[in-house]
Amino acid sequence: MIVRILGEGQYSVAEGHLDELNRLDARLQSAVEAQDEKGFAGALRALLETVRRLGAPLTPDSLVPSELVLPDEDMSLAEVSALLTDESLIPG
Repeated sequence: MIVRILGEGQYSVAEGHLDELNRLDARLQSAVEAQDEKGFAGALRALLETVRRLGAPLTPDSLVPSELVLPDEDMSLAEVSALLTDESLIPG
């Protein structure tokens, strides 16, 4: 699957890592719902670091649609809250 981190680029992440990403996404969702700024920052950082670690960066000139779009680390809790759906950032 192709994951875009806003302002950074795209990564190709194997589908087999979806469970791990979903666990991190659930942690992020919980922090946002609790309005826990510290928990939010740590959860977002962990999610993005995991995508970077597990994924292979695509070249900037790649024209591949993203299946998942994640916020960058500088987004606020309020900004990320506006992006969340009933299924969080990562559906499934």
